[in-house]
Amino acid sequence: MPSLTPSHIIEYLFCPRFTYFEYVLRIPQHEDSNYLVLRGRGLHDQKLEQNKDYLRRRIGATDKLLDQYLTNELIRGRLDEVLTLADGSMAPLDYKFAEYNDRVYDTYRTQLYCYAWLIEEHFGKPVHKGFLVYTRSRNKVVEVPITDADKEHVRAAARAIFQIIDENRFPKATKYKARCVTCTYRNMCIR
Repeated sequence: MPSLTPSHIIEYLFCPRFTYFEYVLRIPQHEDSNYLVLRGRGLHDQKLEQNKDYLRRRIGATDKLLDQYLTNELIRGRLDEVLTLADGSMAPLDYKFAEYNDRVYDTYRTQLYCYAWLIEEHFGKPVHKGFLVYTRSRNKVVEVPITDADKEHVRAAARAIFQIIDENRFPKATKYKARCVTCTYRNMCIR
């Protein structure tokens, strides 16, 4: 595995044992059959072809780059949009096939933090916020603050993932045992 995706980081933060089962033991999750995953992928393709300048103007973007594949020595990702803001900073914008329920999930935040890290390294511009567009809530735009600590958190997670893989080490499970109920590896994991 040459580099990680935001999904790898999200899985690791959910439970470090995801990394062990999927990338050390090579037991796949089979998430491709998940309807929302497939629908979300199709939606991203559709949104990239539509003109969303009105959303960008509302945000205060002065320029945009669509469908950007960025990578560094640890992670890679395909960003729906990279925006240049009026103050010279940049921001990721990601479309979600979801409804907004007055809450931004940690998984969405983590994905934006990963994208911020990639943008800063690739373009050399600061990233202080990102944007989520909830397509099932009439394209509601939600701004998410991004701090240096947030970006360092995902960098540390990426280093920890490679350490698990390189050392073939069985990590401690998540301390949040409720997560085990929905885990795809729950039947083979030592609790």
